[in-house]
Amino acid sequence: MKSAGKSNPEKRNATSEDVAQLAGVSQATVSRVFAGGANVSEKKRKKILDAAAELEYKPNAQARSLITRKTMMVGIIMRNIKDPFYSAVLEIFHTRLSPLGYQLIFNNSENEIIEEWEIAKLLEFNVEGIIVTDALLSEGATRKLKRSGIVSILFNRHAEGLNCSAVYCDNYLAAQQIATYLVEMGHRSFAFISGPRNTSTTVDRLKGFQEVLRERNIKELTIIPGTYTYESGFKSAQELLTRNKKIDCIFCGSDIIALGVMDAARLVGFRIPEDLSVVGFDNIRMLGWTPYPLTTWEQPLEDMVTSTVELLLKEIDDKNAAPRIIAMKGRLVIRNTVRKKK
Repeated sequence: MKSAGKSNPEKRNATSEDVAQLAGVSQATVSRVFAGGANVSEKKRKKILDAAAELEYKPNAQARSLITRKTMMVGIIMRNIKDPFYSAVLEIFHTRLSPLGYQLIFNNSENEIIEEWEIAKLLEFNVEGIIVTDALLSEGATRKLKRSGIVSILFNRHAEGLNCSAVYCDNYLAAQQIATYLVEMGHRSFAFISGPRNTSTTVDRLKGFQEVLRERNIKELTIIPGTYTYESGFKSAQELLTRNKKIDCIFCGSDIIALGVMDAARLVGFRIPEDLSVVGFDNIRMLGWTPYPLTTWEQPLEDMVTSTVELLLKEIDDKNAAPRIIAMKGRLVIRNTVRKKK
C-alpha cells in the first residue's frame, strides 16, 4: 500500500550510459558523437541523437571541454536576418549543432565582405569554427582565421581564390531550368530583379538565365539589380511596369523580392498570372499562404546545412583537410503565379 502525502522523486537526469543503452551502442561511441562525431557512421549518429532527444540528454559542456580541449562553440555571421530564408537557415543550424553539444554565437553584419575587425568578437569566444552566410570573407579575415586555427565555411556563397570550403545551391543550373520552363510556357519579354550584382548568387543566376534566352534567340531581358528586400522588389517593379507594359514575366532573385513585385504589379494594374508571370527563389515557408502562391525555386536547405555541418566538424578534427566546394541541386516548385501564354 502506497503511503499518502509523499511526492514523486524528481526525474533523474539522463546520462551518456542511458543514451548508449537505448541506442544499442557503446558509451564510447556516444562520447565520440558529442565530442564532434569523428569516425561514427551516419546511421549510428542518428540513433544516438534520436535516443538523446527521447531521453532529453544534455551533455556536460564544461566536463567535455576539459576532456576534449574543445570550446564547442561555433560562430555564425549573417547579413539578411530579416529575410525569412535566413531565419530558417539559423534555426536549422541550431537544430543540427545543438544535439552535438555545440553552441552558436551569432553575429549580424551589414557588409557583403566580412573584414578582419568583424570577426574579432567571435575570436574572443574562442570559437572552433565560423560559418559565413550571404557574405564573403576578405583575404585579411581569411588569413587571420587560418593563423588562429579556426575553420571557416561559406554558406550560400562561393568565390574563387578564397582558401575555405563553401556550400551553396547550384544557382547557374537553377536559373537555366527556370528560364527553360518560362520560355516553354510561351514567355518572350523578361525582367530579372536581382540582389546585389557582385554576389555569386546574382552572377550565377543571371549567367544561367541569359544563356537559355540566347539559345532561344530571345533578346528582351531587362536587368535590375537591387537588394534582397520586399521594398527593393516593390520599387523596382513599380518603376519597370509603369514604363514598360510589354513585360510578361519577372524572375526575382529571392522570394521576398517577388512578394514586393506582386504587390506593386497589382497596384499598377497587372493581374497575376493573367497579365504577368512571377517566379521567385528560395521557397520560404510563407509561400503556401494566400495571396502568395508563388512559383519558385526551392533551395535544398536541409541538405545544405547538413553538408556544411559535416564539413565544419571534419575540418575542426583535421585542420589539414583540403577545402571543398559543394554545389547542390534544388527543384522548381510550381504554384499559381506563372501562366502559359496563348
